[in-house]
Amino acid sequence: MVKQTAPAASASAAGPLLSVENLKVEFSTSAGVIRALDGVSFEVSAGETLAILGESGSGKSVTAQTIMALLPKPAGSIAGGSIVYKGRDLAAEPIKQVRELCSTEIAMIFQDPLSSLNPVFQIGYQVAEPFRRRLGMGKALELLKRVGIPNAESRIRDFPHQFSGGQRQRIMIAMAIALDPKLLIADEPTTALDVTVQKQIMHLLADLQAETGMAMILISHDLGVVADVAERAAIMYAGRIVETGTIREVYDHPAHPYTKGLLESIPSAVPIGERLTPIVGSPPNLLALPSGCSFNPRCPFATAQCRNVVPPLRQPAGWQPGHAAACHRSEEVLAHA
Repeated sequence: MVKQTAPAASASAAGPLLSVENLKVEFSTSAGVIRALDGVSFEVSAGETLAILGESGSGKSVTAQTIMALLPKPAGSIAGGSIVYKGRDLAAEPIKQVRELCSTEIAMIFQDPLSSLNPVFQIGYQVAEPFRRRLGMGKALELLKRVGIPNAESRIRDFPHQFSGGQRQRIMIAMAIALDPKLLIADEPTTALDVTVQKQIMHLLADLQAETGMAMILISHDLGVVADVAERAAIMYAGRIVETGTIREVYDHPAHPYTKGLLESIPSAVPIGERLTPIVGSPPNLLALPSGCSFNPRCPFATAQCRNVVPPLRQPAGWQPGHAAACHRSEEVLAHA
């Protein structure tokens, strides 16, 4: 499959569809206030695919929930920054208005389709819910066929438990694209699926994007899954973006030790016979982040500067446009890539 990039290129000239700037999100807990997002910034143009990547707990899903106005209340709140969609700052608008917009223009595929689908309703009824008054079950059947559900005519009255994991994910995709959204956010859309089905789901999303021209944000902990679909990547760690650039530049020339570690832990990226190189340690406790760079306790390149000074996201001279990393020693990391 060849990723079609022409729509994104033409849209970029007119400005981004979605622009997130210096977004900060906090959660109030009995143990204290957690800064789940700390200055996250990125843009997505119409027709473009951005992959947001990182380990569990890095802030990927919180980013998606914030855009969709789905932060749990009252614990979660936006502490700063903006989320500008078509000129509207969603971070400054009432939740009800944002959700009305999301119901028609921004859609989301959630991580676990089995828990997202209602077990007591037939899938045709659930797929038709967004437009039941106008288009009804005929539209639902068309959508099920569109996402590749076999024998859709006979299966439209089946229940979620009667479908495989991959088919349930296709049903979730059908529900998400029902009203032809301009932006689709897919949060770990291939979790718990085998490799073959993962590729089928990613190809389906790419085909739907080429057909409709929608923008996509793909959230994943698996860098290999999105490699053939996304144009750009944003790597997240401890609530911050630590590297960003085109998917090829980030994968071929990682400039942050965390990105390098993630790539070296992918089985398909390591030559046969060689050992995988895991990232030592665990993601930090957001209530007790280390001083300086939050990755420094796990970083083989760390120095005293890394332990004391928070590195800014920067693009040194000579790097490819848009390729930036939040690392004091990114040039050295690049030399070891």
